[in-house]
Amino acid sequence: MTQEQYILAAQPNSLHQRGSSVCGAQVYPAVGIYGWRKRCLYFFILLLLVTMIVNLALTIWILKVMNFTPDGMGKLRVTKEGVRLEGESEFLLPLYVKEIQSRGDSPLIMQSDRNVTINARNGEGQLTGQLTVGSEGVVFSHSVQTSHVRAEPSQDLKLESPTRTLTLEAPRGVELNAGVGDFTASCRKDLLLQSSEGEIFLDANIIRLGNIPLGSAVDPLEGAAAGTTYTKQTGVYELCACANGKLYLSPAEKSSTCQTTSNFCLWS
Repeated sequence: MTQEQYILAAQPNSLHQRGSSVCGAQVYPAVGIYGWRKRCLYFFILLLLVTMIVNLALTIWILKVMNFTPDGMGKLRVTKEGVRLEGESEFLLPLYVKEIQSRGDSPLIMQSDRNVTINARNGEGQLTGQLTVGSEGVVFSHSVQTSHVRAEPSQDLKLESPTRTLTLEAPRGVELNAGVGDFTASCRKDLLLQSSEGEIFLDANIIRLGNIPLGSAVDPLEGAAAGTTYTKQTGVYELCACANGKLYLSPAEKSSTCQTTSNFCLWS
């Protein structure tokens, strides 16, 4: 036996492991996935394909519903001037902006179930001004500068400062006008009307000043003591003013009687 035949005889399974020769050609056993493994593989491939199609369809639907565009999404547009919001919007968290402006042909409406509060702060974060719109009207924590204050039609306009002083001031004048109803000004202490350069003009068909005291004087005929009230029975009085601006009544005669009843200014 030659050496080659001895090696082949010593390894009888080598041909079965490496393959058999048919008509001089080398044949190897087939390698692959068969049976339930093959069906599971096809099932997972099909499931992955369906998932990709559903995700793609949902993505396209969300883009369509939210109206995503290169300029923004929905009613929100990002422009060179800033952010533009069209229609009604709801903010659940604080909104920090430099300016809020509506279109020229539509109003700007802010709505809340309780109240709307607008705060102004300085660079250190301290509160410098506050505007609160609630069930009791509009409340300002500091001064307000505006050219016109009016109420809605058929509604009353009331300016009130419960604990502080209410001051109306303008460099050229303040005009208070009630076109249909009445104008009422009331206070707990003093009501001051002051004009530094011009005059105070009251224009009405009837001007009524109630609870004005009567002036007091010394009656030369009866020799009454100073400080007694000097009145006439005619029921017509003259309106006089003291140097400090207080008003009082004096009996009306042919000439002014304010000087004779000016003792009221000393006692007031």
